[in-house]
Amino acid sequence: MSPAAVANADRARFSRELAALNLKPLWEREMRPGPGTAAVPAIWRWAEIRPFLMRGTELITAREAERRVLMLENPALPGSTFIAPTLFAGLQTILPGEIAPTHRHTPNALRFIIEGEGAYTAVDGERTTMRPWDFVMTPGWTWHDHGNLGSAPVVWLDGLDTPFANMMGATFREDYPEETQPVTRPEGDAAARYGANLLPVDYRAPGQASPIFSYPYERTREALARLARSGPPHSSHGFKLRYANPANGGHPFRTMAVFMQVLPGKFAGRDYRCTESTVFCVVEGSGSVAIGETRFDFAPHDVFVVPSWEPYRLDAQGECVLFSYSDRAAQEALGFWRELSPP
Repeated sequence: MSPAAVANADRARFSRELAALNLKPLWEREMRPGPGTAAVPAIWRWAEIRPFLMRGTELITAREAERRVLMLENPALPGSTFIAPTLFAGLQTILPGEIAPTHRHTPNALRFIIEGEGAYTAVDGERTTMRPWDFVMTPGWTWHDHGNLGSAPVVWLDGLDTPFANMMGATFREDYPEETQPVTRPEGDAAARYGANLLPVDYRAPGQASPIFSYPYERTREALARLARSGPPHSSHGFKLRYANPANGGHPFRTMAVFMQVLPGKFAGRDYRCTESTVFCVVEGSGSVAIGETRFDFAPHDVFVVPSWEPYRLDAQGECVLFSYSDRAAQEALGFWRELSPP
């Protein structure tokens, strides 16, 4: 037997002996470290999804479902319930007169209101009215419930960092003794005490979750309009702002970053690539996104995901507004975040 054959036989025997002790040689690993995840680009079109959202309201009550949510599961992550390895996304519907009972959980959650008025979210004793395109947050382990006092269904996008809590074995959940929590503070109390700020997207600061719960779209749109008048658009992002924690200037959550951007009419973006996984929701206008070799046309209310380290390019027909959230806050805090952008 040749020396090479003997060496290979010895190595194979060595590996078998290690396996009996739950050990494995590093040099035999099949996957090498590298950027990117198993997630793939995907889009959920509002025109296709909305009929199913309404049908769901006929098949199950809010009380039975507790939260009537259709989860947006990445096609490459079947059974995970996640839109990306680090993010959850779902569309929640609540009918007039319904209540989503009070509970709390360790994962952080955001609500981005897509359709309808008259609903509210209550967070730790303060109710916040939910209006189209508002960003409403429920930080981890805060009591929260939802209700619809209006006359039409209300739909919003749920975004959570559940995968982080699951990965660390720290997903806890608790029901409140009553269906709704008592209202102990007037609406707008947190905003009055702390303000509601947006900062340039490249401004960074660490910190706790934001102490305010509602970021109204009207104020956000005004801030974007001011930014658009201040100079030329970024070659990849157009005019982009991030939602900020007014207490410290950091991200609203310690794990998730949240953004709003405007693409000017006829905007033809340049390729951009970064390590964050990002979920987009189209607010106004229409356009297209090229993600790696995949291209999607998008329209208002559509949701699409850009996986980590996939190059993507945004194009707009007329003026287009996009909301997005990502795992950038966690990546920045851990020192993992990287980007490749045009000069």
